[in-house]
Formats: sequence, C-alpha cells, structure tokens
Amino acid sequence: MLTTIFCHVDDFCNHFEKKFNKQLLCNGKKRRRKSKIKASEVMTILFLFPYSGYKNFKEYYMRDVLKNYSNHFHNLVSYSRFIELKQQLIIPISLFTKHYCLGKCTGISIIDSCPIRTTHFKRRHSCLAMRSFVAKGKSSTGWFYGIKLHIIINDKGEIINFSITPGNVSDANKLLLKSLTKNIFGKLVCDKGYIGASKTLAGRKIKVIHKIRKNMKNVLMDYFDKLLLKKRGIIETVNGILKECLSLEHSRHRSISGLICHVLSTISAYHFRPKKPCVIVPNMLIS
Repeated sequence: MLTTIFCHVDDFCNHFEKKFNKQLLCNGKKRRRKSKIKASEVMTILFLFPYSGYKNFKEYYMRDVLKNYSNHFHNLVSYSRFIELKQQLIIPISLFTKHYCLGKCTGISIIDSCPIRTTHFKRRHSCLAMRSFVAKGKSSTGWFYGIKLHIIINDKGEIINFSITPGNVSDANKLLLKSLTKNIFGKLVCDKGYIGASKTLAGRKIKVIHKIRKNMKNVLMDYFDKLLLKKRGIIETVNGILKECLSLEHSRHRSISGLICHVLSTISAYHFRPKKPCVIVPNMLIS
C-alpha cells in the first residue's frame, strides 16, 4: 500500500508544483528554501496514518515512521517540523482529495451527514482554538460540539462528493445540497432529514427517495425504490469505517488547519481501501 499511495501522490505533486509555480507573481524564479522532505512524502505519511493502528499521530510518527520508514524516506524531519509542513500542504491535499480520491456517479447515490466531535460537549466553553469554525449541533444520538462531514456515495461504496461544515448546519441546507449534488443524476436515497431536498432539487432530474414521517400521507413507492431505501444503511457502514477503522474522530485537534487536514487525509485513505461496502442489486431490477 505504501508504494501505491506514494506513486499516485508523487505524480500529482509533480504536476501540481509545475502549475503552481507558474501562477506565482515571481514566476517561480524567486529563491525559496526547500524542505529536506518532499511534499509527496509528507502526504504519503499522512495517508498511511489511518492504517497504522495508532490513535495519536505523535506516537505514530515518533515510534513508527522514524524507526520503520527511514529506509523508504531518507530525509525525515523532526515531529515539530513535520507538523509545520503538514499545515502548509492543505491546498495540495484538498486538491488531491477532490480530483483523485472521489468516485463517479452511477445513477444510484446515497447522502448522509456524519457528526465529528472535536471535544466533549461539557468542555465546549474551554475549547477556544477552533471556536470560529466549530459549533454546537444535534444528531440522532444527541447534542455534540464539533463539525459535520456531509458525504454522498454511489452503489459501489465510493465517495462521490463531500463537504465540511460547522455542527449547526442543517442537512437540508439549500446551498449545501446544491454544491453536493452538482454532478449527481438519477436517484438519491436519504433519510427523513432530507425531506425538503425534493423541492430544492426540482428540475435537476434527481429523484429523491426517503421515508415518510408519521404526520405525512402514505404514498405508493416503486419496488426498486423501496429496495434502495432498505439499502440506505450502507452509508452508515461507510461512516463507521471512517470513524472506527480510520480514526476520523478524536479530540486532540489544536487548530482548524489540523482538523481539516486530518479529515481530508482520512477521506483520501478511504479511497485506497481495497474493499468497500457496496449495494448489490439484481440485474433484472435495474433493467
């Protein structure tokens, strides 16, 4: 997995640096101090962290990277210097995640939000570092203090699109839905929190499939749509993999840039996961 991730990331970084240097005002001719370790190596180490089994990045870097990866990365820097380089690479990490780690829409999409707690709800008043971005929100499991990760997956379990918002942003927010469903077509399966999405997505050739509330009238549903609605729980499995297996959620963030960088690295790491949960639908129903 190390070789696979590094080859993809290194090709992207070489292409990105050429384009980025041309956009600079000095046209890339100004002398800038280069780091010993390459940007592709830093990104590779970040993407390997969710698969390491460590819950603390400092322990992972000090005990695993510096000892076991010294043969692969010959110019490893100190932990404090690595954190500085990590925060400087938010733009290339976000571009790599958006352009290389997202799947394509197949006509069957599932949308849901995942609350990410940055600190305990009772200690939210003492969390001052990220107060400008983190907010209080409520999910199906109760109140939380943190952010929300809104994702859309296809029937293959690949993440099509995602968005990071404060915890108090509604799932059915109009601007949020328009940006998330920009390249979506076909059928969109969701829960009751997206009931108002059908009006927002009117005229987009997107059929929103959701359950009805108790105070709503019962409506006949196509058998294939009813089957897709039963398969909606597959996105909960994806959220579980991101949180439990890839350590998406923890309370050790000290800055907004570190929080966003961790979320993007986790989504990129999920892209390289060999087995993803998928929706198996009989071919006779698709036709």
